[in-house]
Amino acid sequence: MSEHHHHHHEVSGKNLFLTIILNIIITLSQIIGGILSGSLALLSDALHNFSDVLALVLAYWSNQVAKKDPTASKTFGYKHAEILATLFNATTLIGIAIYLIIESLSKLFNPHSVDSTLVIGLGVLSIVLNALSVLLVKGDADKSINIKAAYLHLLTDVMTSVALVIGGLLMYYFNIFCIDPIISLLIAFYLIKASYSLLIESINILMQGTPSDIDIQSIKENVENFEEILNIHHLHVWRLNDHEIHMQAHIDFKENLTLSKANAVCTKIQEKIQDLYGISYIILQSEYAQNHSKDLIHNQKAI
Repeated sequence: MSEHHHHHHEVSGKNLFLTIILNIIITLSQIIGGILSGSLALLSDALHNFSDVLALVLAYWSNQVAKKDPTASKTFGYKHAEILATLFNATTLIGIAIYLIIESLSKLFNPHSVDSTLVIGLGVLSIVLNALSVLLVKGDADKSINIKAAYLHLLTDVMTSVALVIGGLLMYYFNIFCIDPIISLLIAFYLIKASYSLLIESINILMQGTPSDIDIQSIKENVENFEEILNIHHLHVWRLNDHEIHMQAHIDFKENLTLSKANAVCTKIQEKIQDLYGISYIILQSEYAQNHSKDLIHNQKAI
């Protein structure tokens, strides 16, 4: 027996499109400004904003693909599309960060003069456009892991742009040019920090890992508290995407109940598990006096 709740998370195409356009403007202006001014920090932020453009494009595309109906060859549909996009984005961001760290260390030991007026001006432009981008996608941030990731990136883009402006002011008034690669290093370390959790989360979903907020032993105790149940075994809990959690397990009955009575108990168990853990799809296999492994986590070795 099982209950399946379908979730369709609509993402605003118009807002995403406007956000993509704004970030393309930021990226192009910062690339040109970084080359003209000689500022590695400006180029670093440009790469960061370019990654946001990719994240937003992939987020919209994968969100649309994920809504496609299941088929005979894709019985779960395409719900992993968003997770694959997140994995790609996180990996790309970490790669960019490593490149920035190498370049920043090189510039740190060999600082050169920077046209700080361009850095300040483009930093202010980036603050304004990123703040507008944040407002555009804020309403969709809870609907998808991709949109949430993009929203967090855009939010922190505002802060990195503030750091750019502060660095530009220090270079303009005090000629402290080593601040440029230092800001670039800070941006790189932020990229790694922000991307690492997304990378781990997307890998865990693709590996069908148990969600970190679900306690397997707690599920066992709650199921075995039912007076009709002897034990629960061969338990699996995994996430299909960032919203849907699935569970399957075998449950041993103490007595040889009729099918209708066993189904009634299974329904009660499902309702309790759904209520306690937010699991949306549950399959329970009823058993009585079956002679096989009763391990909670079954180690199914190849024969």
